[in-house]
Amino acid sequence: MRTATVTRNTLETRITVTLDLDGTGQAELQTGVPFLDHMLDQIARHGLIDLSILAEGDLHIDAHHTVEDIGITLGQAFARAIGDKKGIRRYGHAYVPLDEALSRVVIDLSGRPGLTYEVSYTRAAIGQFDVDLFAEFFHGFVNHAMVTLHIDNLRGVNAHHQAETIFKAFGRALRMACEADERMAGITPSTKGTLTA
Repeated sequence: MRTATVTRNTLETRITVTLDLDGTGQAELQTGVPFLDHMLDQIARHGLIDLSILAEGDLHIDAHHTVEDIGITLGQAFARAIGDKKGIRRYGHAYVPLDEALSRVVIDLSGRPGLTYEVSYTRAAIGQFDVDLFAEFFHGFVNHAMVTLHIDNLRGVNAHHQAETIFKAFGRALRMACEADERMAGITPSTKGTLTA
């Protein structure tokens, strides 16, 4: 079973993430940041990942620590759940449109953290959510999931649409990369023989 539960407690946040990479897209999300919950639901639904994230953070300051630490904890849970990566596709990619917006996400479960994030939002906030925090979320994820991730918003006018296409594409790319490849059964998809850095 490719499942994991990780709890991260600091002076700023208390977070528990449980995920099942072979789920059906069910989500239980209580982060205290409603728009982030909406985006995390896209990962679960489009990645077919069962995802529970319960978080308490210092939201009286702002959402920065909560959003970043959720990315970190989700990355840790993913790294634990994916295991030795034998027999998986390793690479995943997706283009997702939403009306005028279009985003592309490409992921490599490489064992090496790296993020290229090319997104210019058309406004600084979506409701009360500071869009700069999405980059912090993805940095936290890649640094602890040990993956290489390229995110490009190719076009968009509505910032909500921009964000939603990114998270939907991320979920779908992640799903593809984690899928079993029958031709690679029992084999690590790397000429090095390992995907652990």
